[in-house]
Amino acid sequence: MNAPAITVPQRRGACPGLSAPLQTGDGMLVRLLLIGTIPLAAFSALCAAARTHGNGIIEITSRGSIQVRGLSAISAPKFAAAVATLDIAAEDGVPVLCNALAGLDAEEIFDSTSLAAELRCTIAQHSLASKLSPKVSIVIDGGGTADLEAVAADIRLRAQSVNGDVALCISAGGDEARAAELGYVAPTHAVEATLRLLDAIARGGRDARARDILAAGGKQVFHDALTSCPGLSRASTSSVSVKAAAAGTETIGTHRLRDGLYALGIGLGFGHADANSFEQLVGAAQTAGVNGLRAAPGRALLAIGLTLAAARVFAEAAEQLGFIVRADDPRRNVVACAGAPICASAFIASRALAPVIAATAAAQLGGTVHISGCAKGCAHASAAALTVVGTPDGCALIADGFARDTPFAIVPADELQSAIANYARCLNREAAHV
Repeated sequence: MNAPAITVPQRRGACPGLSAPLQTGDGMLVRLLLIGTIPLAAFSALCAAARTHGNGIIEITSRGSIQVRGLSAISAPKFAAAVATLDIAAEDGVPVLCNALAGLDAEEIFDSTSLAAELRCTIAQHSLASKLSPKVSIVIDGGGTADLEAVAADIRLRAQSVNGDVALCISAGGDEARAAELGYVAPTHAVEATLRLLDAIARGGRDARARDILAAGGKQVFHDALTSCPGLSRASTSSVSVKAAAAGTETIGTHRLRDGLYALGIGLGFGHADANSFEQLVGAAQTAGVNGLRAAPGRALLAIGLTLAAARVFAEAAEQLGFIVRADDPRRNVVACAGAPICASAFIASRALAPVIAATAAAQLGGTVHISGCAKGCAHASAAALTVVGTPDGCALIADGFARDTPFAIVPADELQSAIANYARCLNREAAHV
């Protein structure tokens, strides 16, 4: 059946960094985009600070940021001061995302760490952050096992081997599958090319995004911005010899590193855990000989510097603590935002609903189930096989779409599980008759 379209709340402004915490239903929230490997002692101290100054809930987002919840106007500055003493490298300004194993991955064809550092510095020198939407971001994908294909960004730089040399394919406005390709640039000229594209976005206004510019006028604005950019080639893939980076694999599991050791990827059930669980995880990591941790897109952590035998031991310990160590864990089929009462905008308790849906109906749908407390869809920017959206009238169900799309039904929260099961059975019957 058809149901009315959902009213979309106005999107939020600045991202909640250490200096600008965001008020939510359970207090203030701050977000950290950490750079590189975090020593175990520093990560443990971060968890202790989250428990002391917040409510102890720590999240890893779909883009690999760490969020700390439950701060107050009084405790947030204290938390920021505690983090400052840890000597943790964190993103500030326009986010520049690299592969989670950048510089370590045995399979990557381009180490993006130096380019990312130069780009962050140059953007800061040009004060571009003040001219751009706080949501504007950049991805530099050097290839390897922990790729960034699913992470949407305004500007993308993807490493490829072109005629035997490494070049960066430039695209704009989306994830790898949807972004508009603009050409190739040599790594030595990537900073200038990126600055030109950022300037083009900034000219669109304080709220402009690359996707808005593409929707309004196609690629031409960006092509004009790159005119006469040194090192740029507009050649199509049909006219050059292109060798793509190795296809990325599942983050959960082991990844071979350049030094012969391994990284182990583990996930967070529905993207969050409490500080005590994280501290116990750090203890298990120390026992296993882990060198440090990296946050990764897809709500995951990567433990760095393990032998295969140690990785197996650490995985067993992590699983006992409630973390995800298998790619087929049903919790990975469900993406849930914080929901009510944690988020002031939410109409449903997303995280309370998520475990039940993961354990029962999610596997039957053959795709992702997105549970969103409201129509903003903060937890999952892509389409999902089924999206559940909290509304004043109940739970809206959306098939193969986004949180803002028109639902096919709205049901009370206490009928949600049976409604999803019925929907899954209908899909299975339809598939059986194809």
